[in-house]
Amino acid sequence: MTGYLIRRIFQALLTLIGISIITFLILFALPADPARQVAGRTASVEQVEQVRHQLGLDLPVWQQYGRYLGKLATGDLGRSYVQRTQVSELVASRLPATLWLMATAIGFELVIGLSIGAIAAFRRNTLLDQSIMIGAFIFVSAPQFLLGYTMLYVFAVWLGWFPIGGYGTVKQIVLPALTLGLLGGGWYARMMRSSVIEVLRQDFVRTARAKGLGRLRVIFVHIVPNAILPIIAMVGIDIGIFMSGIVVVESVFGWPGIGQLTWQAIQQIDIPIIMGVTLVSACAIVIGNLLADLAAPLIDPRIRLK
Repeated sequence: MTGYLIRRIFQALLTLIGISIITFLILFALPADPARQVAGRTASVEQVEQVRHQLGLDLPVWQQYGRYLGKLATGDLGRSYVQRTQVSELVASRLPATLWLMATAIGFELVIGLSIGAIAAFRRNTLLDQSIMIGAFIFVSAPQFLLGYTMLYVFAVWLGWFPIGGYGTVKQIVLPALTLGLLGGGWYARMMRSSVIEVLRQDFVRTARAKGLGRLRVIFVHIVPNAILPIIAMVGIDIGIFMSGIVVVESVFGWPGIGQLTWQAIQQIDIPIIMGVTLVSACAIVIGNLLADLAAPLIDPRIRLK
């Protein structure tokens, strides 16, 4: 186990360095000028050049990245160009809201996706199965902003069951979390259906039925625990997806998380914030995948980490 963890941590560090290089080069290649954005539209050429020098943007790209990597090694994510605040402080202030939304949305995804996916598998090739899969495809393909505004109109404006926006109460988190749950639940439903159908074909299921075990026992003791294993990896990836911003949904519902911070940074070409959020999201993906790998042996003792 120790050797496995050391190897995974080393791989994670290499992955994060690679992501930081790619992101830094992409941001460097953007035609937009952060110095002009910070100095303002009415600033003179001399003032823009002075700002560029203060931010270190007049240095070669390799030197800029070297300085950034040196600060990153000490835990310093840099300082926001526009807000003049440490990126780590800005991310930390928005992190609780995103984590709360992430946990609730993943809960909705699992409840919706796993339940309807299992129902579709047990009723495969029927009208119910086809209806569920069509619905899952529609929600997977639906734009986030479209579903978000539809949920707002129906449940907040028309029915008045939930507030339009805001942050801090259970009612305010239901709509954004349910929106993300419906969007992601389609993926889980399709995956769960395929996984359950595959498990139903296994010999141990036929053996359990031949022994006279009850239908519910066969489903919840033999089928579901084995069918759910591929879902674990999806949850690990989902953690990174949610941490990477949920930009559209957070903007639609006015949710003060990392996604809203990212959107503001993109509009203002605030490179340190974009870099910081990208690296935090990458760390979340790495940690999520690692936790998923460690959780797999707990669900199925036959799995061993190598």
